[in-house]
Amino acid sequence: MPIQTRVQAAGTDVLAAAERLGAEAVAVPVRTGPVAPATPVAGSLPCTLEELLALHRAKGEAGEIVSTTARIGGEPRELLLYGVGEGTPADLRRAGAALARRGRGRTALVAEAPHGDPAAFAEGVLLGAYTFKIGAPPTRAALETLALTGPDTAALDAAATRGTRVAGAAALARDLANTPSVEKGPSWLAGRAEEIAAESGLTVRVRGEKELAEQGFGGLLAVGAGSARPPRLIEMAYPGTGGDRHVVLVGKGITFDTGGLSLKPNEGMKTMKTDMAGGAVVMSVMSALRDLGVRDRVTGLVAAAENMPSGSAMRPGDVITHFGGTTSEVLNTDAEGRLVLADALAYAAAELAPDVVVDVATLTGAAKVALGLRHGALFANDDALAAALTGAGAAAGEPLWRLPLVEDYRQAIESDIADVANIERRGYGGGSIMAALFLREFVGARRWAHLDVAGPGRSTSDDGVLSRGATGFGARLLLAWLTGSPAE
Repeated sequence: MPIQTRVQAAGTDVLAAAERLGAEAVAVPVRTGPVAPATPVAGSLPCTLEELLALHRAKGEAGEIVSTTARIGGEPRELLLYGVGEGTPADLRRAGAALARRGRGRTALVAEAPHGDPAAFAEGVLLGAYTFKIGAPPTRAALETLALTGPDTAALDAAATRGTRVAGAAALARDLANTPSVEKGPSWLAGRAEEIAAESGLTVRVRGEKELAEQGFGGLLAVGAGSARPPRLIEMAYPGTGGDRHVVLVGKGITFDTGGLSLKPNEGMKTMKTDMAGGAVVMSVMSALRDLGVRDRVTGLVAAAENMPSGSAMRPGDVITHFGGTTSEVLNTDAEGRLVLADALAYAAAELAPDVVVDVATLTGAAKVALGLRHGALFANDDALAAALTGAGAAAGEPLWRLPLVEDYRQAIESDIADVANIERRGYGGGSIMAALFLREFVGARRWAHLDVAGPGRSTSDDGVLSRGATGFGARLLLAWLTGSPAE
């Protein structure tokens, strides 16, 4: 569901804005120290800001909030002193998220903009305001309006616009992934892609089961064979505005993953509605390209299938012929994401003439074990591309850690009867590396990076800009990369 909170610029005078908007609360930033800020709100207090901060032992840490009452415009209003840490983009996102959560149930909150990047602050506000609920609405509705004041209203307005667009893309990725799989099959996902394309100036092509068979997409067909809901390959295209490169983004779109005949235990299935989070990220990134003025031509591919056990499901020991002719032996039907990605990567490399390919997927539990819940795993066959994506992740607050494509491990995915096996046959370990080596078989000589977001793709609690459930990890990162100068 779209974020309900709106961030807008409201002039230079926080007191006048509070009166004009009838705001129930006013917020003032406090940096680490704390050092009491110079603010016209201070004159409405019975004590100094230094005394107030000392009373609450406030440290100005990002996300910390001290509340008191001030008389502004003749009316009592809540005054929130919100910590912004050192004012880094990460600090401002966390501060904005905390302020949004504190503002739930209110109509308007006026905040003095913090020093630093106001777009990051606006992004944090909107991501902190995100909720997903089916049924009765929350008891406290999201904050309706957060109005920012500061000396440069035009800059604040531009920052609010950019923060809104980036956060909106992340929220769309969360919505798609949070949608229950009883509703969300491959055709549903394709329908949402068509709606997004119509709204965002994109073209879209959806390949159904017949076309996939005719064109040799054996991985998608094999993974989807056990489900009553057949697979789809979704292709979304953005023409760019004169950039030199063609970027292809590929997303894993497993709308539900039981593990197939290699059945997962019940606990392992509870979060599997979000196993298409990589595809959701690709779709959400595509939705924002026009509004953010991305110059490069971008194609988004989502390989969508449902991995179910049945009499028609693929079996361990089966051999699949992927798009382009490479064969793979299925040793575990629960390693299905790489099988559908292989088709999409092979198609991109052979037919779309990309300058660079990036895939994103909740691919392996091994990446989650290695890096936990806050870092995505990055694999790449090009150092400059790896560096650009790592930098974009750091800037966007979606950090990546590069892992190696260990050449000695390649022999572990050799097959006796096919070109490659879908899991390792020897005891090397390193499951996320094995998956990346498998995917590399299908990209040819193209510049390529693989993002395994199995850890950060989901959150178990509200924490900073994250909300419990799908996080949309990768959407803000890829948008930062695509809007950078130059995008590697």
